[in-house]
Amino acid sequence: MMKYLMAIIFLTPILFNYWLMMHIIMLMCFIFMSSNICYSFINSYGDLLGLDMLSYSLVSLSYFILFLMMMASFKIYLNKDNLIMFGLVLLLMLISLMLTFCSLNMFLFYISFESSLIPTLFLIFGWGYQPERILAGYYLLFYTLFASLPLLLGIFYIDSMVNSLDFWIINFEDLNFYLYISMIMAFLFKMPMPFFHFWLPKAHVEAPISGSMILAAILLKMGGYGLIRVYLFMGSYSVSFNYIWISLSLWGSLIVSFLCLFQVDVKSIIAYSSVAHMSLVICGIMSFNCYGFSGSLIMMIGHGSCSSALFCLANIIYERSYSRSLFINKGYLLSMPSLSLFWFLLCSNNMSSPPSLNLSGEIYLINSVMSWDFMTFIFLGILSFMSCCYSIYLFSMTQHGYLYSGLVYLSSVSIREYLLIMFHLIPLNFMILKFDIFALFI
Repeated sequence: MMKYLMAIIFLTPILFNYWLMMHIIMLMCFIFMSSNICYSFINSYGDLLGLDMLSYSLVSLSYFILFLMMMASFKIYLNKDNLIMFGLVLLLMLISLMLTFCSLNMFLFYISFESSLIPTLFLIFGWGYQPERILAGYYLLFYTLFASLPLLLGIFYIDSMVNSLDFWIINFEDLNFYLYISMIMAFLFKMPMPFFHFWLPKAHVEAPISGSMILAAILLKMGGYGLIRVYLFMGSYSVSFNYIWISLSLWGSLIVSFLCLFQVDVKSIIAYSSVAHMSLVICGIMSFNCYGFSGSLIMMIGHGSCSSALFCLANIIYERSYSRSLFINKGYLLSMPSLSLFWFLLCSNNMSSPPSLNLSGEIYLINSVMSWDFMTFIFLGILSFMSCCYSIYLFSMTQHGYLYSGLVYLSSVSIREYLLIMFHLIPLNFMILKFDIFALFI
């Protein structure tokens, strides 16, 4: 693991070369994916860092999305908009994500978990579009930090009781409800859980394309990763309280799904749909069975690719119309017919159509939640129907209708943009052929 961290650090001399850095990150991604054999047990690289299937999947996704973020941010290269600083922020982001997903020590995990917030804020503040980005950054910062201080206090308390902060060694019986809440609230806010999700749509709408991609694809998954890790030693205690979070998530995701149909901002629809999908992941983790844990990982990987690609499509039309409004962005079936195919495929994948990873993840999650309580089928059925509704709403509103007459000139879609969407689509729809490997970490 250290060799990959060192390789990232030694990328700093080539920050001035946009293309070289992007290709080296892509190469590192494929080297990492091909050279690390996944086992069901932890593959340790020392006392502090190690990999299992859960870590391996999310680190691979981090590498892949970072490479695609550079490909999507071509305007920064074109306008020479603090390109070296942008590359440095991405490298810091990659280091903090790798440390988060590979930490065996809880305190190191906490530090890297919180440090990933800083590059995200820099992306929103430095390369955001509207003046409202300051408010969006404050929302992101204070929502996350509000729940993070109890987590730090809980970690100190565990260290004083057990004299160890290793995830795989911690085992003690002196658990209480306050410690339980302090250990999981930071992760629930990060995912985010419905009713604590207000920072996410604001951050997505104001962030540049790179910020939206990393938020949707990776940062929301850190909450699910943290929950799974914390439940290694809190599982037996928390079973009796999980009905609270499952009920909140099911009810909240139902409300959020209806909210999607009232949005007139393209990025806002995709952001709210992310909340609905991640609430299903919370339900799967809280149901405490093998289907739930496997399905949550599959759903996190699938949603990371699908949601990131939808934000890329939204950015492609934003770069041409300079608006995110559905009232202006209409009729692209006439002006960009080839891109409409990608809109259709990704909106279909967003509603968990075959053969996407989202489908297998949703099947696992629905099985796990219904095995927890059969009556949840009412909520799950309406949720599946609503995901179909807002996905079709997004597709039909952007592709059909009359093209806005104020758009004097629409440039054609470049090869880079086609490749960007294809790099999202191929793993999303072909990894289902080997999705059984995601069950290895249970």
